[in-house]
Amino acid sequence: MNDEVVSVPFPEPPSRPKAVTKVHHPADVSKPISSPHIDPLEEHHPGHISPWPWVMCLTGVDYFSTLGYQPSIAFEAAGMLATVVLVIVTLFGALPVYAHVASASPHGQGSIAMLERLVRGWTGKVLVIALLGFAATDFVITKTLSAADAAEHMLHNPLWQDAPQWVQAWTEDQQRLGLTMLLLVVLGASFLRGFKEVIGLAAVIVGVYLALNLVVIGSALTFLVFHPQHLSDWVSNLSEGRWHIAEPALPGTSWGVIFALSLLYFPKLALGLSGFETGVAVMPLIKGNADDDKHNPLGRIRNTRKLLATAAIVMSIYLLCSSLVVTTLIPPNDLREPGPAANRALAFIAHGESPHAINPWLFGEVFGTIYDLSTVIILSFAGLSAMAGLLNLVPQYLPRYGMAPEWARAVRPLVLLFTLINLLVTWLFDADVVAQGGAYATGVLVLMSSACVATVIDHWRAGRGVWIKRMPWYFLLVACVFIYTTALNMVERPDGIKIASWFVLAIIVASFISRILRSTELRFRFFEFVDLESKFLWDSLKHFEFPVLVPHRPGRRGLEAKEAQIRDRHRLGAEVPIVFIEAELGDPSEFHQSPLLEVKDEGGRFIISVTRCASTAHAIAVIALECSKSGTPPEIHFGWSDENPLAAAIGFFLFGEGNVPWRVRELLCKAEADPDRRPDVFIG
Repeated sequence: MNDEVVSVPFPEPPSRPKAVTKVHHPADVSKPISSPHIDPLEEHHPGHISPWPWVMCLTGVDYFSTLGYQPSIAFEAAGMLATVVLVIVTLFGALPVYAHVASASPHGQGSIAMLERLVRGWTGKVLVIALLGFAATDFVITKTLSAADAAEHMLHNPLWQDAPQWVQAWTEDQQRLGLTMLLLVVLGASFLRGFKEVIGLAAVIVGVYLALNLVVIGSALTFLVFHPQHLSDWVSNLSEGRWHIAEPALPGTSWGVIFALSLLYFPKLALGLSGFETGVAVMPLIKGNADDDKHNPLGRIRNTRKLLATAAIVMSIYLLCSSLVVTTLIPPNDLREPGPAANRALAFIAHGESPHAINPWLFGEVFGTIYDLSTVIILSFAGLSAMAGLLNLVPQYLPRYGMAPEWARAVRPLVLLFTLINLLVTWLFDADVVAQGGAYATGVLVLMSSACVATVIDHWRAGRGVWIKRMPWYFLLVACVFIYTTALNMVERPDGIKIASWFVLAIIVASFISRILRSTELRFRFFEFVDLESKFLWDSLKHFEFPVLVPHRPGRRGLEAKEAQIRDRHRLGAEVPIVFIEAELGDPSEFHQSPLLEVKDEGGRFIISVTRCASTAHAIAVIALECSKSGTPPEIHFGWSDENPLAAAIGFFLFGEGNVPWRVRELLCKAEADPDRRPDVFIG
């Protein structure tokens, strides 16, 4: 017998066995299902593919916008060395990890897909859904927090005093809430226009913002070149312990103590790493080579690595230079709350408010207002990459698991849904930036830690030899750094994990409700056969005029005894052909199934052995519906079951078994509306 797996089309004449094609069952209530290896954005939205520098701008509206507040946070943490640690972790930790993630999941699923391949069954599904919950936390809070921060900048700009009187009549909290919601609605409307327009808009926003920051930071560096005493004073303050930290965690003033403090305070700067997860999530939008293999698009992978490396290098340069000019040219008291430079250090310089004459002919109210406007715009649209990431992740997982309706594969309904969620989150948090910061950091760090763990496991599985040589020690060290950062962030800001847990719980509950509601779908993709003989016998069986299908569990009793009992209890004569179905469950957590059939003729007794079943009832129902297409609809004869109804329902949902006769009847009624063409179910 040939061991080759053969996929065959339906229907096919019995005399023409044919090799290796796949079709979908015409009675299936759903459309053809995308392979999990096909990227949904490319499948549903061809023409939205862009060169990597343009897509980098899409991720950059989130990543680069942190320049608006990162220098101030770095100063409060531990001076410039904290930023040095952040840059080291970015270039030598996060970048190598996500370069590997890009090659291991080239369709934008990220580390979630890598972990999905490692953990099977319901454990794997729950793990993926939990990680999707943290991803949703990251992406949703990215949008709501950035929009709220943009609203804060608008409210504190002098030009806001010219707003209409009816707006001024609102309280400051009401104005911030209204502005934040308006910005989120505008963001959602941008995506309704299409991805091409969004990427073009992001390129303009990022280009202008980076150019303005280049002018501000470049002018300040030029000033330092001509006034080197400021650098000398900065080095003296650093070496003598004048760090402007209220209570240093370690005693001493040595450079080793300074570096150790920078490591301890590093988790507070973790928001500066937010661009990597979104950089991988938008991979389906990156243009690769014309000859790229759909399953392993080397051109797209290479361009994604260019995107990640370029964004990381550009951001690292900006962070180092901005930290240097801020800590040397702005008085420490101005950088702390409620100082005029708090959370707007570079804007403080752009407005010419620094006590030093930095580019006095350009910096001032006019240039400062232009800089503020650019900052508000990039913060307002920082959710562009987050929205793109959500629109890529959700269709690749939840509909495939049966844990979201089929319309969740379409962009516009998802954009409307996510916009409503954003508005709800904004209302619940009253557009408070600080209240959302912990959840944002938690979502980012959990995803990055999972990427590190998945990378370590991937390299371990690919290695050979003894464990000490097989272990990827470098990536293990990076994973330890991120796990430490994540744990410390959760301890210091426990509200973050609480908020993220609500997101995870909401997604799990909604997903399981959807799975229950969709459980009566036929969930069938195609049949595969173990050999050509099985395919030929299957085509022959479908043309019987009065077939009787009898499900049978191997091992409980012999087929001869089973047949005798069925013929006696169901009053079937010896002339009535009986076909036995032996269904073996595969992974019941899977939703759609493509069963593998082996058809045997043992002394005139036909047996259909079915493996890779996600559900026994669905496999039997599909076989019966196939048989009804070519001739008289078959009868399905079951024995009586005394199983508890509640236990049967739970068993059917979780384990693919449970009160099979009733489930088969329910599936047949939904899949075939014509009673004359519907197989009958008998229970005796």
